[in-house]
This record gives sequence, C-alpha cells and structure tokens, in this order.
Amino acid sequence: MPSSSEVTTTVVDDDHPEAYEQRHVHTVYDQIASHFSSTRYKPWPLISKFLLDIPAGWVGLDSGTGNGKYLPLPTDHPGRILTVGLDRSQNLLNIARTAGGNGTIREVVRGDVLGMGWRRGAFDYAISIATIHHLATVERRMAAVKRLLESVSPRHGRILIYVWAIEQDEYSKRIIPASATAPRTCADVEGEWNPSGQDVFVPWVLSSDSARPEVRRTKEPQNLPKTRPDTIRRYYHMFAKGELGQLVQNAAQEMGLKVGPLSTNEAEGCEDAEGIEIVASGWERSNYYIELRRWQK
Repeated sequence: MPSSSEVTTTVVDDDHPEAYEQRHVHTVYDQIASHFSSTRYKPWPLISKFLLDIPAGWVGLDSGTGNGKYLPLPTDHPGRILTVGLDRSQNLLNIARTAGGNGTIREVVRGDVLGMGWRRGAFDYAISIATIHHLATVERRMAAVKRLLESVSPRHGRILIYVWAIEQDEYSKRIIPASATAPRTCADVEGEWNPSGQDVFVPWVLSSDSARPEVRRTKEPQNLPKTRPDTIRRYYHMFAKGELGQLVQNAAQEMGLKVGPLSTNEAEGCEDAEGIEIVASGWERSNYYIELRRWQK
C-alpha cells in the first residue's frame, strides 16, 4: 500500500483520455485550488526573463495559467505587455483574475488548452508552464503543442514550454519510480525511436485546516471530528530527456513547418516558407523547457 506522499506509476486509459484527465486532473485542481495557489507564488527565473525580453506592446497567452502568477510580469514594467490567462479550472481562474494583488483585474478565459478559442496567429507570444504533462496521451500532448504554434504570429511568434522531468534534483521531494511498462510516446505515432517518459500519480497533501469541514462560528462548544490531512493524487506524464524536443519537432512537421532557423537561401529565395527555430532548451530544477521562435518567408 503506497504512503500518502509516495509517487506511484499508473496506466492511462488510452480509450477515454478526456474522462481520465477530468477525474485525475481537472476535478483535483478545482478541489485544491486555494491551497495550491498558496504554494505557487514565486515566478521561475527563466520564465521571468522570457517575459521581460518580450517587446513592449505585445499580447500573449498563458495556456494553463493556474493561479495566474505570470500574468502580472514583468513586475518592473507593469502594463508593458498583456498576457491573457487560459485555464479549465474556474476556481483557479477566480484567483488568477486578481493576480499580483494591486487591484488590477487580469484578462482570463475559461477553456481547454486543446481548444481553438481564437483565430490563428492571434498572439505575439505564448507560454505553457507545467501544463502539457497533465495530458494523458502522446496525441493530446502533441495537439497541445500544435495549438501553441497555431496561436502565435507565424512571422515573429515566441513560445516557452515547461514540463516536469523524470530527472528530479536534490531539492525535490519526488522520487519517480521506474516502470516495466513504458507509456506510449511519439515513437508509436511516428514509427521512429523516441525517449519515453513515465506516467505517474503525484500526491497532493492538503493541510489539516484545508481538509477540515467548514463549521459555524458560535460561542457554544462544538464537537469536531479529528481529521488527518487528505491526500489527492494528480496525474502527470513525467518527461524523459529529449522527449519534449521530439514532441515539438513532430508537431511542427505535421503542420508542415520546417524545424530550424531561416536559412540564407530561404530568405533570399522566391518560394514561401515557414518554420520554427529552437532558441533554447534544457533542464532546470526538475523541469525540461524549450523556447521557440516562429518565422515566415
């Protein structure tokens, strides 16, 4: 029997991935929204720098915004850019609307990261932070990358994606177990080898106060039941080294986009061309990330 804090492997229901995500992701975040938000308040440095480098006047998308902690950035130049937050959880969006705490109402939209709620190229930039790893199949993870590529300008759009990694650092409390049954990866879709991640349940332990039922305030003594902290398990696909980059490349190629910088021959040629350049990629504090730039000739 696993302990309340143990990460455990799981097998995804490939036939009903939407229902699987509803049960093990969306319902969970609506339930833990307030407690989750109280632990997610410090922006990660590389994401802060990415947003700081965005040109003034640009409009972007935070796909899977959660509590909206990136919507006020850059805090040193408020209003310099506008980031619209998208999320499935209404409870998290209620928090995101006032992210930053200075009385500013943020632009947030309730929707799915796989949806097409706006025209293609509507945004100048997009970020997807700790979101795609909650999608239960490789097809759905690839579709999420395509939505990001479609959402930004084909001429100058910039994208930053972060996902949790199998390789956790010394500060992480999570130990990712090995599994004899590897989950499906891009290789199964494309017919070529690709590194495989791991499907797991990661526990969320609610605080004792959060787990206790709400009671009436009264002067009379109340007999309250003694409760232990509740544990809720969330689904994650923990990415292996190289998996995020391959996912992006496969998604771009299915869209007919070249992967790589605009070459001199293409820039000087007469034929139309468009693609994505991988600006940066790597591992940071138990996460894999990739930064992309779209280009069009």
